[in-house]
Amino acid sequence: MTSSSSPSRKALSKIACNRLQKELSEWQVNPPTGFKHRVTDNLQKWVIEVTGAPGTLYANETYNLQVEFPQHYPMEAPQVIFVPPAPLHPHIYSNGHICLDILYDSWSPAMTVSSVCISILSMLSSSPEKQRPADNDRYVKNCKNGRSPKETRWWFHDDKV
Repeated sequence: MTSSSSPSRKALSKIACNRLQKELSEWQVNPPTGFKHRVTDNLQKWVIEVTGAPGTLYANETYNLQVEFPQHYPMEAPQVIFVPPAPLHPHIYSNGHICLDILYDSWSPAMTVSSVCISILSMLSSSPEKQRPADNDRYVKNCKNGRSPKETRWWFHDDKV
């Protein structure tokens, strides 16, 4: 995987604002199990608390996801990272970047923040061991200066964890 500089963030479009307000309203009524939205006045950047599912390696552990929405959400995927310290997982780098196809190549505008969160919790829950990706040190070193994981050309080769 390779990285390049992250583009500056632009204001949300009207479509993005409407969609996010709808998603936030739905979240407040029916949040996905194991997640809490930390309320801020910034619709473009959400912080979501994740609690590991019972009966998994991450049971009762708590982490924070940062979700940044692009100008043309939902036509473009949000940037989703774990705020360090990130969980030890074969697809989560120590800088919080997540190697999960739905966040990049397999994104669909039909997906929501809730569906992304459920996918991330499922990924965590299916892991048989806590470990960093084999290329963690090299990847993190190449991601200096705030590079976005969306600028990485990911290689999705392992769907077991």
